[in-house]
Formats: sequence, C-alpha cells, structure tokens
Amino acid sequence: MFVLVNLKAYDCDPVAIARAAADVADDAGVRVAVAPQATHLAPVAGTGVETFAQHVSPTGHGSHTGSTLAAAVAEYADGTLLNHSERRLRLADIDAALDAAEEAGLETVACANNPEQVAAVAALGPDAVAVEPPELIGTGTPVSAADPDIVTGAVAAAGEVDDSVSVYCGAGISTGEDVLAARELGSSGVLLASGVAKADDPRAALEDLVSGL
Repeated sequence: MFVLVNLKAYDCDPVAIARAAADVADDAGVRVAVAPQATHLAPVAGTGVETFAQHVSPTGHGSHTGSTLAAAVAEYADGTLLNHSERRLRLADIDAALDAAEEAGLETVACANNPEQVAAVAALGPDAVAVEPPELIGTGTPVSAADPDIVTGAVAAAGEVDDSVSVYCGAGISTGEDVLAARELGSSGVLLASGVAKADDPRAALEDLVSGL
C-alpha cells in the first residue's frame, strides 16, 4: 500500500511532517509520500521522504505566467497529483498535464470523483487514479465505509480500461483501519490530508495509518 499525504494549504509544519513520514516509511517498510505547497517542495524533499507536487500545469516552457512547470517541480519532487477536487482540470488539460509530468519523469496520480470519471482518466494513462467523492473529503468518514461500491467500482473501471493503472482510495481516510479496508476493497494506496496535516501528533497519526500493513 502507498500512503500519499496531501498537505493542501493547511497551517502545519511541512518539514516536520515530512521527517516523520520518512521515519515511519523506513520503520514500517511502507511507501509514504508527502505533497506540500510548491514553495515547500525543496525543504520537504531534503528530508529524504518521497515528495509529490500538489499540481503541475498543462504547459511547458513559454509565456505561461503563474504556471507550475513539471520540469521545475521535477528538480525536487518524485511525482505529482493532478485534478484534485479542489484543483479541477478539463479532461484535455489532464491529458496535457500528464504528458508534461511524464516527460519530466514524474510519477502521476490523477484524481476522480466516481467510477465513471476513473475510467475516463485511466484512459489517459496516469500511473494511478485516486477516487475521492468530494462530499467525503475532510469529513473523517472514509469512502470505504460510506460507500464501498465506489471503491470496488473504481477498481473495476480502471481495470477494464488499463489494468496497469493503480487505484488509490481517498476521502475521509484517517486511521489504520481505513487503510486496511481500502486494501480489502482492491485499492493499492490511499490519499489523505487532514488525518495527518491537522492531527495533534502527525507522527502518531502516520504510525497508526501503517500499523496494520
């Protein structure tokens, strides 16, 4: 299982969380990555943790003021999120951003709301798709409990399009039990945010997430 922690724009210490994630990953032998704000990519990467950008733009070098270039991100990051529900892209822009990320050597995780969107995004060839019903994000109620059919449906939808695309479970993940439930439903990773970024003790939260793996 892959644990990808999105720090969003939360008021947290990204470097401290990254150090904790690196330690927990080493101790548990589990892949754990952190996705900080773009300005924190370098110090987070400096901790040795796997580092993901929260977004890359569907553009290359040129007249694109305000863009987050995949080539620039790749100086520090190992991968990138795309199309999070808080940073939606058109399908054509997801395709272009995937091309830019892959050309830069970044691992790609594209988000989708439901199995139908998972199928559409999987057809574009990301490394993984994270299924996240927006109404459950940040609630502490995992999709694996609220509507497990969304997870199994996403796994099936991606498999029918391209069985090399991994499926991650997002929205409401906050405990080790949630991670195990996601695995039992067929996902190979989880995407979460507030369960770690807003925790009183992020290290303890990370340790709990991987405790059953």
